[in-house]
Amino acid sequence: MSFFNEIHERRNSSSIKWDKMCEVYNLENTSELLPMWIADMDFPAPIVVSEAITERLKHPIFGYTYENCEVKDAMMQWYQTRHNWTIDPDTILFQSGVVPAIATIVETFTKKGDKIGMATPAYPPFFNIPNAQQREIITCELTEQDGQYFLDFEKLEQIFQSDIKMYILCNPHNPIGIVWSREQLEELVALCIKYDVYLLADEIHADILIKKSYTPTLTVKNADKAKIISCIAPTKTFNIAGIHAAMMIAPNKELFEALKSHTEAHGQMGLNVFACTTVKAVYTKGAPWLDELLPYLKNNMDYVVSELNAIPGIRVSIPDATYLMWIDYRGTGLEENEIMHLLLHKGLVALDPGTKYGKAGQGFLRMNVACPFDLVKQGVEGIKKALQ
Repeated sequence: MSFFNEIHERRNSSSIKWDKMCEVYNLENTSELLPMWIADMDFPAPIVVSEAITERLKHPIFGYTYENCEVKDAMMQWYQTRHNWTIDPDTILFQSGVVPAIATIVETFTKKGDKIGMATPAYPPFFNIPNAQQREIITCELTEQDGQYFLDFEKLEQIFQSDIKMYILCNPHNPIGIVWSREQLEELVALCIKYDVYLLADEIHADILIKKSYTPTLTVKNADKAKIISCIAPTKTFNIAGIHAAMMIAPNKELFEALKSHTEAHGQMGLNVFACTTVKAVYTKGAPWLDELLPYLKNNMDYVVSELNAIPGIRVSIPDATYLMWIDYRGTGLEENEIMHLLLHKGLVALDPGTKYGKAGQGFLRMNVACPFDLVKQGVEGIKKALQ
């Protein structure tokens, strides 16, 4: 039996995914509700994580720590081997997560009232953080054709001409799961150079590749001439979001120093002792686990596609990357509040409503299939029951 088939009870474990549904969906009782919403997996992390932490626990002192050369080397070797990306150790700044990194970058390089651009649908913190920092959001909807999505560079240039200071890119894209091609990234970088716009690249899903290989934004033509900061992390890859760890990569020396000064001014002290231990472990020994995970996810997706596309008015396809599926229900004629009510109360399955990702998500649902196949099957049956 596959390691990933085993179902682990997560209720009452302080899991946001399982224990916060009453609050998120405004329900009194969610004891029978299957969560397929927030992006964490229902799989145990690689055994190397618990082994490394257990080994570290043998030393009884947990004082101030730092990301030593072994941690950096493990991370750099991972990206070199899997993505052909050579990262200079002097360009790395550690953070507790990609979302805090986004907040740091926005605050460092923009000021109140500045405009920040992004393509929608988009990951909610892309909106929430700039809004909270009193920046203005300028959106450009992705172009969709027969279920395929594209960056509309004509529209993009228009928002660049509106004096945006920063553009937030998601590569691979959340929620749709697109891996942007080298050519598309080069065109985007060219726009950033032309209009002197900072490019913040959230690349946390880079390892979860289903159909296409990923191109790191910092490796494309003329990236060295642009103001790019990439955010990466092992937390999505290995299901260790509760062990906070991420990296900001800023090859531009001026950008690096500005970020370093900002983190110091805010008392941000990098990774804790268990995060350091975990990052080193997964990047040196986690590859076999990931190599087994990816085909398991693909199998889950094949099943979802075959079952849900048989429902009148539903259309879904396998994403390039991530473990998230973007379900088009526009053909059903249902409004979002109607389909969500049916799913939650009749199907007993909790998906993300598309408008959580902006107006461009109207008519869509996001489904997380990173769970044992039996749970995927339960979720699919719930959706079918809801829409009968």
